[in-house]
Amino acid sequence: AWRVHENSIAYCLLVFLRPPPGHSFSLELDTMGQLPARHSSIRVVLECMCSREQLLADTLCFLHHHNDKLLRDRSSSLLRTLCTRSYLDVEKIACWVQLLVRSAWLLLPQSHHCQLTVLPSSRSCRFQLTGTSKVNICTEMIFAVQQ
Repeated sequence: AWRVHENSIAYCLLVFLRPPPGHSFSLELDTMGQLPARHSSIRVVLECMCSREQLLADTLCFLHHHNDKLLRDRSSSLLRTLCTRSYLDVEKIACWVQLLVRSAWLLLPQSHHCQLTVLPSSRSCRFQLTGTSKVNICTEMIFAVQQ
């Protein structure tokens, strides 16, 4: 969605998160066995990749190669970066995306003409671009998963 107001433009982007290979997202049900409406707990679950490993030989199974230190480190690094215990942590995700956007922005030619400001937000990523034309462009990225 987007809107224009005087000297500002606002964009709202819905960003669907996908689990990396060897992982899946599992939405926790409420006490009545129903899907909660909002802000639910999303568990990151290890999946068996043995058949893909045998068929394509492009990955190793995190679940069954648990003695392999490199695999264990790679899997636990992902969980530490984006999760609290075994659950997606929207605040950690927002912080991680903010760092990625800031780093990527510095590599773009537009960074010499516009200023990128990270706006405070704990459950989404909000950025403001201000250029020489004094038009403010605000972007908010909201994270979601599909069931």
